[in-house]
Amino acid sequence: MSVTDALNYIIFTNPVSANAGSIVKSTASTIGYYAGLAAKSECKMVAPEPLWKLASHCGPYMKLAGISGATAVILGAYGAHRDYPDEHLKQVFETANKYHFYHSLAMLSLVLCRTPRLTAALWLSGTMMFSGSCYYYAFTGDKRMSKITPFGGTCFILGWLTLCF
Repeated sequence: MSVTDALNYIIFTNPVSANAGSIVKSTASTIGYYAGLAAKSECKMVAPEPLWKLASHCGPYMKLAGISGATAVILGAYGAHRDYPDEHLKQVFETANKYHFYHSLAMLSLVLCRTPRLTAALWLSGTMMFSGSCYYYAFTGDKRMSKITPFGGTCFILGWLTLCF
């Protein structure tokens, strides 16, 4: 038997010291109760909420991100299996789809943002104006809508800047 084992036996596991410890503990709790030092109610630990429940309380932003992401996948699948008359139109489509995906993923962070409505409005407007006009040009070859593309890019930039404030 080592010195540590001997001390452990003398202080903790010895029947005399174990009973003396329990007597001191019960006496202290009784004195504390009668002196008004005991807690009136017990503190109970709250069970942690699952992350999906916390996210569901964040309003329409998660749904908006889901719908935008699903739309990006659908348009990406359609555009990937489409024949383009010009290689340039395929590159325009890929750029539009890439930005659509990026900002769909970024919409997941709206729940952490101070101004989620403004940021969501700017990113959604940017997606519709930038990616939408690029999709239109890539699918039809018509450049009528390309004049609003820079405004969509500006909305993207302003949306990212709202995260700073």
